[in-house]
Amino acid sequence: MQDHEKRKTRAYAEDISKYYNMKVEVFEDEQFYICHDGRELRHIRTETKEQNGYTQTFEVYGCADCSGCEHKARCLYKYNAEKDTEKNKIMKINEQWEELREKSHANIQSERVILKRQTRSIQTEGHFGDIKENENFRRFNYRSADKVYKEFMLSAIGRNINKYCRFLNEKLKKFEGKATKKTA
Repeated sequence: MQDHEKRKTRAYAEDISKYYNMKVEVFEDEQFYICHDGRELRHIRTETKEQNGYTQTFEVYGCADCSGCEHKARCLYKYNAEKDTEKNKIMKINEQWEELREKSHANIQSERVILKRQTRSIQTEGHFGDIKENENFRRFNYRSADKVYKEFMLSAIGRNINKYCRFLNEKLKKFEGKATKKTA
């Protein structure tokens, strides 16, 4: 969800140092990026990194010559005009990770998930408001995370038993859903 929220910002769309804001071109089966200044970032090498039993593959792209570029300060990470005059743009891209990220973003943008997100936010707000006001549950009696978890679970179990008793006594009817109505 964090990536989804970042994508909505203007800073994300205007960051010229990131590959997703560069043009991608293919020439003779070779993919390369074109930066904001019109320079080519060609494929240099492929790097692999193994961590915790997982292998990550990075495609490394770099510009041959960034000298004289007026966008160096915005494009290069931690650029110092005095020390880094000969520094060129290099970026690493994990294509498998980016593919999964795009798939996740597509799922988050789907209509089904948007409706679930709306429903979840409405339902949880109601429950927490009800717990605070009607059951007068304002603070936890314990401090450790384990004890707080147990206390909240006991409260949730009691709430569910109360709801079940109301259902058995026919004070609460089974929810059939709003299949015919379309929300937002």
